[in-house]
Amino acid sequence: MSQSNVVFAVSRNPTRQDLFARAEEISADLSRRAADLDREGRPPLAEIIKLKNAGLLNALHPTQIGGGGLDWVDGLRLVRILARGESSIGQLLGYHYVNSQYIYWALDAARAHALGSDTVARNLYWGAAVNPRDPGLVLTRRGNGYVLNGRKSFSTAARVSDYINANAALDDKIAGFAVPTNRPGYVANDDWDNIGQRLSDSGSVEFRDFPVYEEDFVGAPAAPDVAPPVLSTFNTPFIQLVFVNFYLGTAEGALQAAVDYVRTTTRPWITSGVDRAADDPYILERVGEFTAALKASVALADNAASAVQAGLARGRDVTARERGEAAAEAYAAKVHATHVSLDITSRVFELTGARSTAEKYRFDRFWRNVRTHTLHDPVFYKAKEVGEFVLNDKIPEVSLYS
Repeated sequence: MSQSNVVFAVSRNPTRQDLFARAEEISADLSRRAADLDREGRPPLAEIIKLKNAGLLNALHPTQIGGGGLDWVDGLRLVRILARGESSIGQLLGYHYVNSQYIYWALDAARAHALGSDTVARNLYWGAAVNPRDPGLVLTRRGNGYVLNGRKSFSTAARVSDYINANAALDDKIAGFAVPTNRPGYVANDDWDNIGQRLSDSGSVEFRDFPVYEEDFVGAPAAPDVAPPVLSTFNTPFIQLVFVNFYLGTAEGALQAAVDYVRTTTRPWITSGVDRAADDPYILERVGEFTAALKASVALADNAASAVQAGLARGRDVTARERGEAAAEAYAAKVHATHVSLDITSRVFELTGARSTAEKYRFDRFWRNVRTHTLHDPVFYKAKEVGEFVLNDKIPEVSLYS
C-alpha cells in the first residue's frame, strides 16, 4: 500500500507562499506514489486529509474567516500543480473550489459568510450531485421540510465529500441546495471502475428519503425556463477551467516523468551516434516541441482564468455579454488544452522507449486520466461555441456545460 510522510500543522490564514510550497510538496509526494495509487484505485481519503491539513481546501476563502484569500488565477494554478503529481487529486481540488465558492455567487452576503465560515472552521470538502445527463432528483414535502429521492450515476468525490451542492425538481420548479453528506439517506456506491481518474471517487450516489430543509436552499425554487442571475452562472466557465488546468498538469507530469526516465534509464538508439539518450537529437526535438506546446497552452489557460476572474469581480453588476465573452476565452483554452494534453500523454513513449511500457511504471496512466475526463463533454462542441462567438458574435448559451 502506498504510504506518504507529508505532514503539515493545520493553520489558519496561510500565506500565498505557504500554499504554493505545500502544493508542490504534496504533488512531489503524489508523483512518487502515483503508480501504486493508480493500481490500488482506492478512495483518496488520506490525500484529502493532506489537502485539508495544508490549508489548500480553504485557499480561496476570504482571509477574514481564516482562508488564504487567493483569487481564481492562483487557485487554478494550484490545481495544475497537484495534477502533475496525480491527476485525480488535481481534479478533486478544483471541483471543491467550484462547489465551495458557489455560495459566494448564489447566496446573500450574510448567508454566504456564515456558510463559508463554517466551511473554513470545519475544513469541509465540498462535492456535488448535479450531473444533468441523469434523470433529475425529486424533492417531496414531508412535515416541516422535504425528502430527496433519486440517483446520480456520476458524482465526483462521492465518498470523501463532507458537503454537496445538488438540485432537484420540486413540484413544477427546480430547487438548488447545499447539504451535508452525513445525514441519513445519503448512499455513495463503490462502482467507479473506469480506465482513468481512478482516485476521483466518481461513483454513483443515491438519495433515499434524504432530509432537506428550507435553510438548505440556495435561492428560491424557480421554474426551469427562468434565467438564473448572471453571477450564479460563473460555475460553468470555472469548472471548465478546472478541467483545462488538471489536463495540463497531467501532461506536465507526464513530460517530467519521461524526462526523468530518459535521464536515468533510456538507452541511445544504435545509429544515433551518441552515448546518452539525453543527447539524441530526435529526443531533444520532441522534448522541445512538447515543452513549447505546453507553455503555450498554459499561457492561454492563465489568460482565460484572468478573463473569467475579471468578470466574476464585477459581482452582481456583471452582464450576460461580459460573462459570455469570458466564457469564450475559457472554452478556447479548453479546446487547446484537450488536444495538447492528449497528444503529449500518448507520445511521451516516443522519448522513453519500449521498456517503459512495463506495468510497474504505469506511464499509461497519464493518457488514461486525460482520455477519461476529456470525454466529460465533447470538445468539438466547445470549439463550435468559440467559432459561433468569433464568426457570428453569439455568446455561449448558459447551461451546466457552457
